[in-house]
Amino acid sequence: MDSVLIVAAEASSVTYAQKLIEHWKKGGRQIQSFGVGSPEMEALGFERLGKSEEMAVVGAAEIINHFSLLKSVFDNLVREAEIRKPKVAIVMDYPEFNLMLAKKLHQRGIPVVYYISPQVWAWRKGRVKTIKKYCKKVFLLFPFEVPFYQAHQVENQFVGHPILDELDDKYFDPEWVSTERQRCGISTDEVVLGLMPGSRRLELAQHFEMQLEVARRLKLKIPKLKILILVAPTFEREKLYPYLENFSCPYVIMKRNPFDMIAMTDYVLVASGTATLMVGLLQKPMVIMYRMKPLTGWIAKIFVRGTRYFGLVNLILGKEVAPERFQSLANPDELTRLMEELMLQPQKAEEQKAELRKLIHTLGEKGVTQRVAAGLEEFFSS
Repeated sequence: MDSVLIVAAEASSVTYAQKLIEHWKKGGRQIQSFGVGSPEMEALGFERLGKSEEMAVVGAAEIINHFSLLKSVFDNLVREAEIRKPKVAIVMDYPEFNLMLAKKLHQRGIPVVYYISPQVWAWRKGRVKTIKKYCKKVFLLFPFEVPFYQAHQVENQFVGHPILDELDDKYFDPEWVSTERQRCGISTDEVVLGLMPGSRRLELAQHFEMQLEVARRLKLKIPKLKILILVAPTFEREKLYPYLENFSCPYVIMKRNPFDMIAMTDYVLVASGTATLMVGLLQKPMVIMYRMKPLTGWIAKIFVRGTRYFGLVNLILGKEVAPERFQSLANPDELTRLMEELMLQPQKAEEQKAELRKLIHTLGEKGVTQRVAAGLEEFFSS
């Protein structure tokens, strides 16, 4: 039986890794997978040496706080890779950890493939040299990544964005949306604001209270407002309860397929990340925000010099389609003002929707997981 090492430490990566394992099982492919992943991956037979829900950290301070855990998992992965000698290691996003791991695996003769590669085309472009040195192949999600990697002579394959495989026509069916909203206790005359604070612990701490404050202020202007709190796949609902003890606005807290939840919203206040792409594909007017610890934010600004946007939808579309605010500019006053513009000026919302409709044409076609699996076959035949 072929052995495969997978590192999926973040919410979006977990979803795509799970789909790959499901594809192999459905096709009767005998593959023994191990590494970093989720309980859902474990239920499919994946052996967890690291837990994604513990490793989804961001920022220098949080990485330092979790250093002993991260190092323990890292060392264990290297040790087990030496013993098991997997046919291929599939690393997903999580660049600081995965690029160091790629180097160690490369030194041991284990081929590394990067799936969900870092956004080196947007910031810290120098990392492409590390990818070229230690990775056999990179699966690319966006067409505009292809010329960048080709220019740096990195072996690559454009597969499209795996998020497309989750996009169902039902999400655009008003009857389906209405039925689902009613099941969740949302009446037909209510305006639904979705809150998406992020999928990492530090993001929750930095964003959620502020998002709740924005929701509270908006409720004063929009009496029929209902708050839908979208729980990330890497969280349990209980993690959010302490923040809600003094929150008096009517709300629904939900943990389902992210697309299912987003489809039930009318507007979204979202932390920057893959979530913005999901919101954009469902054409929901949004405001993007992100806050880091001061030192981490200062470092980030240095690395992203020359990059005009940080929101993924804006990066892809090449302009600020959705308003985005970072660090001190992501404050309750400014975020409330921007949300009010969308919610109280229908033309603003419609203009954003029109731009968001262009997103799907940049992301390739469905069938991404199948293309990734096919692209990995060369390593199993060796």
